[in-house]
Amino acid sequence: MNHQDVPPKPSSPPTAGLPKVPAAEYGVPAAEPPVRDQGQANHPIGPDDGGKQENRRRLWKAFFVVVLLAVIGSLVWLALWLNSNGGPETTDTAARGVLETTVTPPASPLPLPREVEPAAYALGDCFTDFDPEALRSTAVPCDTGHSAQLVAVFRYPEETDYPGAEALKAKALETCQAAKLGPAADQFTLNYERSFPSSTSWESGDRRLDCYVTSPGGNNVNASVLP
Repeated sequence: MNHQDVPPKPSSPPTAGLPKVPAAEYGVPAAEPPVRDQGQANHPIGPDDGGKQENRRRLWKAFFVVVLLAVIGSLVWLALWLNSNGGPETTDTAARGVLETTVTPPASPLPLPREVEPAAYALGDCFTDFDPEALRSTAVPCDTGHSAQLVAVFRYPEETDYPGAEALKAKALETCQAAKLGPAADQFTLNYERSFPSSTSWESGDRRLDCYVTSPGGNNVNASVLP
């Protein structure tokens, strides 16, 4: 028998279902696969992630409140400290002295002229032939020729320790800067001159610093330079 004349056995039916035919062959566009959110693809959210984020927000809020309270507390402490200690002028013993820049009569007693010792010099006194190192000076009426006038005085408290020559010199300069001069001062050429205690005179009770305006031209001032 010629086996070629026998029709072959039919092939086994497909076991995987009907063959898939690309949709493009029928003119139907292929459906695009769904695109997942990248964040969701890489970081899937579990059922507890919402609670974790809420806890983190609460922790940040608590941290911010603690820092804010710490800053406010520091500022309050600094303000209290400054208020209790004060500035250098209030803690400095020298700052508690008395500054005189306004004449309160009487000045040197009348009649004038008269010889006056430095301890008895009064604010507003005018002097002829003035020498700040002299043991006495001649006080004269300010509407007569004179070469100097006492325009400011600073007095330390009695209990103050001797601050030293440099500190006294600086304080005497401040005293001159605080002096209040009137319009008559513009009519003359004047210089400031300071006088302050030595360590010896301080031990004897001298606590005053004097500021004068002096004329380099001698006794050519004939008016008070104070207001």
